Amino acid sequence: MTEVHVFPSAPAGTVSGNRGLTVEEPLLFEMGGEAGCGVDLPEPRDVPDHLTGFARKGRIGLPGLSEPQVVRHYTRLSQKNYSIDAGFYPLGSCTMKYNPRLNEKVARTTGLGDLHPMQPVSTVQGALEAIDAMAAWLLGLTGMAGVAMSPAAGAHGELCGVMAIRAAQEAKGNPRKIILVPESAHGTNPATAALCGYSVVAIPATAEGRVDIAALKAKLSDDVAGLMLTNPNTCGLFEREVREIADLVHAAGAFFYMDGANFNALIGRVKIADLGADAMHINLHKTFSTPHGGGGPGAGPTVFSQALAPFAPLPFVRRGDDGFELVETRAQAGADAHPFGRMKGFHGQFGVMLRALAYAMSLGKDGFRQASGDAVLNANYLLARLKDVLSAPFEGPCMHEALFDDGFLKDTGVTTLDLAKALIDEGYHPMTMYFPLVVHGALLMEPTETESKQTLDAFIDTVRALAAKAKAGEADFFHAAPRLTPRRRLDETLAARKPVLRWAPPKAE
Repeated sequence: MTEVHVFPSAPAGTVSGNRGLTVEEPLLFEMGGEAGCGVDLPEPRDVPDHLTGFARKGRIGLPGLSEPQVVRHYTRLSQKNYSIDAGFYPLGSCTMKYNPRLNEKVARTTGLGDLHPMQPVSTVQGALEAIDAMAAWLLGLTGMAGVAMSPAAGAHGELCGVMAIRAAQEAKGNPRKIILVPESAHGTNPATAALCGYSVVAIPATAEGRVDIAALKAKLSDDVAGLMLTNPNTCGLFEREVREIADLVHAAGAFFYMDGANFNALIGRVKIADLGADAMHINLHKTFSTPHGGGGPGAGPTVFSQALAPFAPLPFVRRGDDGFELVETRAQAGADAHPFGRMKGFHGQFGVMLRALAYAMSLGKDGFRQASGDAVLNANYLLARLKDVLSAPFEGPCMHEALFDDGFLKDTGVTTLDLAKALIDEGYHPMTMYFPLVVHGALLMEPTETESKQTLDAFIDTVRALAAKAKAGEADFFHAAPRLTPRRRLDETLAARKPVLRWAPPKAE
């Protein structure tokens, strides 16, 4: 009898484990042996004596694979990925919107896409002008006095802002000890403050999901260096008392940092300077529609008020009499500048800046205004059409994202996670779950401005149907989800607590 191998996760009805064009295959390490190889390399000859000590002492355990095996493997993996090009991402606080291909074309333009960071400044004048132009857009849209373009992502931009706050407080003679962070802030805010050496004190929210002003007043003191406020906050709500909050913080001798991750809801409509902010990072990979997800690429320029602008980090671009120059030292910066240092090597994520500049020049200020308006409109459309079957923790309209809780699932035996897994079978990436933490069983949805009413209606109909199933007592249906994916539900807790970070070949028997 011929032995037939069936993969452990093979769906019923197939011998190979494949499901049509969805091919089941093992890991690279399980496919390849050390004997195979996709390339032919000559044996090393005439190795200098000073390099012989770097020779490998033994095998390194990498799998030997042919070129077709490698190409097919990674092509199949790419086909298993969900992407913004494939469908709708209702992720809250992540602004997963469609990226215009024009931006990609600009970033790959000959003379820009192939620059080297070590080129002489005289040979990259166009690149410096592009950085300067993007900086001008950010200053114009926010009304702020200065900008650091070098931070590599949102959290890096936060770090830049808090480091500038620390430098400014040190210049006054006391860095102070505390950063205040509302409970509705992004989780990176307290982490950033702690990384800068501050103690973090939380400010509770009101029943409306906004900052408790009385609690804020009680926490302000001579030890407070600043406040980090996410606005709109992670409940999808605009902090209506933001101007009063800024005035209270300034009166205490502290600085107001505004998290700009949700700037997509405000751009073209609100000047951040008018809200009293001293610093704010801007996620170019969110608000300015550059590729997002999978760890990058990102860019998080930080804008500063007049009070903090002198402390912005190096390097920065400056227009001189003979063209653009890159200011890289304190001496070059001038007597009025007090940069706290630098955030990273070179000047930042140039390709992301180019994409963002193309996006800004395509839309213009009126286009940004329409984009933020459409983002808020789409979120409120979701809220209006789903709040009768889901449960919303707060009354009234939202900003760019609609927040629901798990109250509608009470006594059904279905959890927020179960609902999310069922959505995968329906062809949707799940919404953000269990965040913000101030709302139990949170489901946070952000449709962005790039999705049509047709797309939103299809998603809404699916969510409504799943909610009806849950309320009808079909808990087993949800517990078995997802059914149609290459892998079924994994033990995510175990994977987080005991990740397998290094593969080892099986021991010979």
